[in-house]
Amino acid sequence: MADKQQNRPRGGGHGHMGAAPVEKAKDFKGTIKKLISYLGAYKIAVFLVMIFAIASTIFNIWGPKILSKAITELFTGLTKKYEGTGDINFEKIGGVLLFMLGLYVLSSLFGVIQGWIMSTISQKITYRMRKEISEKINRMPMNYFESRTTGEVLSRITNDVDTLGQSLNQSLTQLITSTFTIVGVIVMMLSISVKMTGIAILIVPISLILIMVVVKNSQKYFQTQQEYLGVINGKVEETIGGYTIVRLFNEEENSLVEFKEQNDVLFKSAWKSQFLSGLMQPIMNFIGNLGYVGVAIAGGIMAYNGVITVGDIQAFIQYVRNLTQPIAQLAQVSNMLQSMAAAAERVFEFLNEEEEDQLAENPVQIDKAAGMVDFDHVQFGYTSDKIIIQDFTSHVDPGQTVAIVGPTGAGKTTMVKLLMRFYDVNSGAIKIDGHNIQDFNRADLRKNIGMVLQDTWLFKGTIMDNLRYGRLDATDEEVYAAAKAARVDHFIKTLPGGYEMELNEESSNISQGQKQLLTIARAILADKPILILDEATSSVDTRTEELIQEAMNNLMEGRTSFVIAHRLSTIKDADKILYMQDGDIKEQGTHEELLAQQGLYASLYNSQFEELAE
Repeated sequence: MADKQQNRPRGGGHGHMGAAPVEKAKDFKGTIKKLISYLGAYKIAVFLVMIFAIASTIFNIWGPKILSKAITELFTGLTKKYEGTGDINFEKIGGVLLFMLGLYVLSSLFGVIQGWIMSTISQKITYRMRKEISEKINRMPMNYFESRTTGEVLSRITNDVDTLGQSLNQSLTQLITSTFTIVGVIVMMLSISVKMTGIAILIVPISLILIMVVVKNSQKYFQTQQEYLGVINGKVEETIGGYTIVRLFNEEENSLVEFKEQNDVLFKSAWKSQFLSGLMQPIMNFIGNLGYVGVAIAGGIMAYNGVITVGDIQAFIQYVRNLTQPIAQLAQVSNMLQSMAAAAERVFEFLNEEEEDQLAENPVQIDKAAGMVDFDHVQFGYTSDKIIIQDFTSHVDPGQTVAIVGPTGAGKTTMVKLLMRFYDVNSGAIKIDGHNIQDFNRADLRKNIGMVLQDTWLFKGTIMDNLRYGRLDATDEEVYAAAKAARVDHFIKTLPGGYEMELNEESSNISQGQKQLLTIARAILADKPILILDEATSSVDTRTEELIQEAMNNLMEGRTSFVIAHRLSTIKDADKILYMQDGDIKEQGTHEELLAQQGLYASLYNSQFEELAE
């Protein structure tokens, strides 16, 4: 296995667009049960949401029935006035209208309250999930992250949780209001006329059949749309991230062609999915109009025969109009529920992933290790069927500098990962001060080990904040002293703002060598007794390498240090050099001793010397 394994983030494309779900959950019922258990913490709030949603729906449905009384009164008054037997009772009509206005105000008020409560519930659940995911990340084994892209992990925290929160907020209230609206409208229609209700109710199965046809046909296009949205995001991110290389190899045209092909698929699937989902409203309007026509004809005949009042016909027609909308909403809710379940399932899968044990049964308590390290017949493989460290044995005294060299894939970086307990050995043991590292709590073990990597990591924030990252309680004077020891103090003072200068997200406003020096200063400030330097000088120029070498010498002073290096000139003064190949130590000794053996190390060193001489 290669020493370094880089996982570049790719675009997730797990957003929620249109009316169709991103994907279907494998275990819909099981996922919904887990979600209900999360909602269980807010039982009273959910109950209140249901009460307010039902109340809002009832008052809203009641409105047309009340309005019918005003219209009937107006029609009766006009008839009396025309016949000369009476006049319009505006006082009664005004009272009815004011009562109806009150109903609508109450309906809106209850709707606002239930919306506020539901938004609070959904945001609390998403907050809890993000918190649980964040805590989970710190308990998960390293192999999980090395076997997945960063983008895939991030999508669980961002896209999936957002989709879950939005869908939960909308679907629960819509499910309640749509269901009660359909039931309530049908009840009110029956109270007006059973015959006309029979005519109007025919639109329900027709609407449902047409909606199912539209959803079924649009589903595959929505899935393709979401898939290629992820592909497009990944392509854009990849091209921008490697923009210099793309231009260097004149690959702009090929990148554009590939992007166009993917974009065409996205365009066609997005157009079809949006067009088909857009058909839903016109279809519902058409079906609603058919029902409207049927009711108008039947109602006219019944009114002519004196079976029904004009106001009741008007109310009934409004109810027919109100019947189609909640049916369409229920179709959307079913899609949202699928989308919510798919997103929730991915979140729950992540939360159920295997964790590494953080605490030992009887943990070793060492305030600060002396730094003696023993590798005792260590055997390890990332998979049980492929052992890459066969039999690694070596003793390191406190304060010694040990260089680990060898060809790519020899297992050098794997050994330091085992020392940090990013992975556990298959057999054998690694000991610090005579204690097996598996007897330490992981956090206590890592408090004694510092690390400077080839791939520097600095976060968006001030230089002072970045230097303090490994020791938050350090004073300003201690930070300045560490920066001076790392040969970076002068450079920092030349920057605008000095130690308070803000680094950007990629830390691209300083050079690679300067970033490396800052990470060394951070390690000096952290003051760990055991130190790991992994290819810390491999990506800088010769002059900067000299500065970094001086800084590293200051850093390694008095500490047990493990140095992984390809440039053998940088580790000649090491107390011990381990030459690794195929997961085993082939040679070990000082620089002079290994040269005198005229073996593998001498051959590698001489080949580098010859390259420099040329």
